[in-house]
Amino acid sequence: MGKINVLSFDVANLIAAGEVVDRPASVVKELMENALDAGATSITVEIQNGGVSFIRVSDNGCGMEAEDLPVAVLRHATSKIREAGDLDGIATLGFRGEALAAISAVSRVRIFSKVADAEFGALLSCDGGSVVSVTETGCAPGTTVIVEELFFNVPARRKFLKKNSTETVAVTGVVEKIALSKPEVSIRYITDGEVKFMTAGDGELRNTVFALYGRETAGRMLSVDRTDGGIHVWGYVSDADSVRSNRNMENFFINGRYVKSRTAAAALEQAYVSRIPAEKFPFCVLNIELNPAAVDVNVHPAKLEVKFSNEKIIFDVVYYAVKSALEASSARPELTIGRSVPGTKPTAAVPQTTGKSGVSANPFWVSDKEASKLLSTFIAKGDPSPNAVRSQIRLNTPGMQAAATPAPAISKHDIPRQAPLKENSQTEAVPTPAPVPESPSPAVPPKPITFEDPGPIPPSKSKAEAEPVPVAEVEAETPEIPDYVIIGEAYNCYVIVQLEDRLILIDKHAAHERILFDQLCENMRARKKSAQVLMFPIALPMTEAEIAALEEHREQIEAIGFSFRRDENGVQIHEIPTEISRDAAPEMLAVLAGRIADGTGTVESTGEAFFEERLYQASCKAAIKGGRLYNSESIKWVCDRILCVPKDGASAIKTCPHGRPVAFEIRKNSIERQFSRLL
Repeated sequence: MGKINVLSFDVANLIAAGEVVDRPASVVKELMENALDAGATSITVEIQNGGVSFIRVSDNGCGMEAEDLPVAVLRHATSKIREAGDLDGIATLGFRGEALAAISAVSRVRIFSKVADAEFGALLSCDGGSVVSVTETGCAPGTTVIVEELFFNVPARRKFLKKNSTETVAVTGVVEKIALSKPEVSIRYITDGEVKFMTAGDGELRNTVFALYGRETAGRMLSVDRTDGGIHVWGYVSDADSVRSNRNMENFFINGRYVKSRTAAAALEQAYVSRIPAEKFPFCVLNIELNPAAVDVNVHPAKLEVKFSNEKIIFDVVYYAVKSALEASSARPELTIGRSVPGTKPTAAVPQTTGKSGVSANPFWVSDKEASKLLSTFIAKGDPSPNAVRSQIRLNTPGMQAAATPAPAISKHDIPRQAPLKENSQTEAVPTPAPVPESPSPAVPPKPITFEDPGPIPPSKSKAEAEPVPVAEVEAETPEIPDYVIIGEAYNCYVIVQLEDRLILIDKHAAHERILFDQLCENMRARKKSAQVLMFPIALPMTEAEIAALEEHREQIEAIGFSFRRDENGVQIHEIPTEISRDAAPEMLAVLAGRIADGTGTVESTGEAFFEERLYQASCKAAIKGGRLYNSESIKWVCDRILCVPKDGASAIKTCPHGRPVAFEIRKNSIERQFSRLL
């Protein structure tokens, strides 16, 4: 007897169902995509018990005739395509004709459907893949699919389902992503009798984000819109201070279909380099519209992955679209002071200490009793003259009075003072820590709350002794700077600046680091790339895929300063860019080849990112240090550049090169609300 068995139709259907339907979320996804392909403008999704016992998806689409219903639950039955050539330009979400067949094979299904001009609709009942009946019924135009007892006839698959709450979360994620992909469609989502959300369906993507994620998330998103090479990228990305710990909120849509694209994700994240911490990820809703013939969506059972005919152009368009949006952003993160709840015990305050000058050494650490009195030193009583305000700088050190002089030019004498090195020492000089003066404190001092440890604090110095800050040459064109007054410096680290309607706290080290970094980057880009010829070539082992990537983009790679030749084990590097060392060159070329080969980078973006990473350390070492005193002209020079209004196409300074914020703002109305001056 032969060993090869021809499986029955029922068994084959169950196997095929496993590729399409693995949990309730996949059922909801397939039914919603069918509704969208039917032209629906309103969809209602309802589930019970995580979708295991009950799923209902209703739409107002075109509907189906009675004779189409029995055919719709057959495998490979679809209205989306007719012949093989149609696969070259798929414009619909569904096209395989397997969804309803797979769902009906593992559940009990009822389908109500009616076309707009029909007097009655039709009802199809299906049990485990077998059609039970097709009857005439009254129903609204459109289609409603009810799925009950999922996997009732496949217990092996049902036991692998998670608990109901986990399945509900999975279904919610699917509905949210489809809602984001179609802001012009109103979607209502109900779980266990409770309406979770409902989108407006007005075509405004920001309103859909608001309905799903709330006012704060929607309000802090930046608009993206760029067209290049026939590819249109549009949507929203989060600003630099709204980041997350994983990639779960990176949403990409190709021609309205939610996908997971390594190319798009890599482009997005590279655009945020030097703007957010390395271990954080942005939130985005990005739509990529291109010719359907340029993308293959038939490469994954769940259609979550796609293949582009040209990965490079997709990367470039997404990268520069997001980068442009980030550079156009100028809003700073805001610190909102919370309202005290009557009858509750206030949080323990840090003891107020006073230095010799009578000015508080810790301006933001106050008791409830002293809060009102202290706050009056931060908010001017009236509107001082702009000319007077611009020249007033008061620091928390005796004798620190501003002088209306330009920022000093950089020189060898501007290096912050260090303790002398021991003879033959090879280590960097470190200033000798000075003891912090004692100050009165209550009997049981509360534990202080600090922003960041500024390190050793040197003794107080007069203006003549204060250390100057190394700065770059003053620009020839005077920037537009709002009227402000520097009213203090907390912990010799955080400069407190008062504007007309807000206070701004500036981390002077992070701010100066960013200023220097941006200037170094600008200088680097202004120069024409040049190369240095190596006396002894560098051997770099590579895979065939990496070598092919380098060969394909040889002209662009040589334009940034590299010259290489292929050998039996990889490549031989003969020339390298002048901006990097011999030791760093192999690493850069290897990173370049790897990212090009796997579609997560291009020559331009990877090269730029690599050069910028080499400037981080230089700008950090050259920047002024937190915990040290500097003259008032230097502090004012930093504040001018942080507060200046950026030119068209330029970006406001918001983060240091490592992604940390350089400033926070406290709105005046937030302070007044805290003191019940505003309701």
